[in-house]
Amino acid sequence: MKNNTQIDFIYLSEQDMIRAGVTDMPACVDAMEEVFSLLHQGDYRMAGPNNDSHGAMIMFPEESPFPTMPKPTADRRMMAMPAYLGGSFRTSGVKWYGSNIANREKGLPRSILTFTLSDADTGAPLAFMSANLLSAYRTGAVPGVGARHLARKDSKVIGLLGPGVMGKTSVSAFMAVCPSIDTIKVKGRGQKSLDNFIQWVKDSYPQITNIQVVDSIEAVVRDSDIVTYCNSGEVGDPSAYPLVKREWVKPGAFLSMPALCNLDEGMEKEARKVLDNTGLYQAWYEEVPKPAHHYIPVIGVRFMDMIAEGKITLDQLEDLGEIVTGEAPGRKNDDEIILLSVGGMPVEDVAWATYVYRNAIEKGIGVSLNLWETPVLS
Repeated sequence: MKNNTQIDFIYLSEQDMIRAGVTDMPACVDAMEEVFSLLHQGDYRMAGPNNDSHGAMIMFPEESPFPTMPKPTADRRMMAMPAYLGGSFRTSGVKWYGSNIANREKGLPRSILTFTLSDADTGAPLAFMSANLLSAYRTGAVPGVGARHLARKDSKVIGLLGPGVMGKTSVSAFMAVCPSIDTIKVKGRGQKSLDNFIQWVKDSYPQITNIQVVDSIEAVVRDSDIVTYCNSGEVGDPSAYPLVKREWVKPGAFLSMPALCNLDEGMEKEARKVLDNTGLYQAWYEEVPKPAHHYIPVIGVRFMDMIAEGKITLDQLEDLGEIVTGEAPGRKNDDEIILLSVGGMPVEDVAWATYVYRNAIEKGIGVSLNLWETPVLS
């Protein structure tokens, strides 16, 4: 029998992605919950020797003899994020991540992302897709999984630092799992982004009847049931990262931190510490100089530094996957303060890309492209 060597795949533009469901946040939260179950079971692989690496980044020198070589400017990232995910997904893929904060001066997003979804057996491409929305929604959905299990069921007030893309998708996820929310307190850098955010909330969630623009991080945190920092900024000096002070945090608050964050001593001691994947932070810790929090501003990396400093032990950290699968408790009482570190993982991209791809195939969305009929070299 003659083998069929033809390989076709589909191209999905951003508008194609929208038509195929990439912005369906309730479905995305459910997909991410399955991801964390698979992480806990071990039915996945990412890069690196412990199979938990965030990805492989191109590092640019401060000084180069080549005038055209990019400089390591603020938020300059070029990296590949590969993964395999099992379960009902059983696909693999890689996100290409290009980021430069100066893109905004050109009217472009800070990050420009694409994703290649591949067959897990042959490695052949299934789809090449626009991935800014893919990445934004899977990132926002993870705090939603956290809130489903760790926020108080009667949560009403969100405190948000950073009303950009990550802020919007985090709010969408919180709304998907905490239907009693009616108030948002928000702090942003500029009036334009605040106005855009406020209009988006009014259009998307009319049940939110109270939107307060506040002028301090303390005001973001105080009296909020759910707190999230979704700001961007320069990395290097943790004392300049947005702080959470214990005295600001109400009993029973859930804090979801996918961006720059630092804690005062009271928060370091008292908050229950949950990670999206402990292995991710251990991989990061091995990959960068120490203290690692100077190089990777996510609060889970600070926890790794705290272990090295003898301030906490590894068994004081919890995995979200354990909680999702019921092998560890979710919220234990109405007063405990719980902090979730959200680092972002390529398995999440694989999961959401697979969902969108299957929708696109079912609905006939996208442009079919041919890799080859028969490979010239085989």
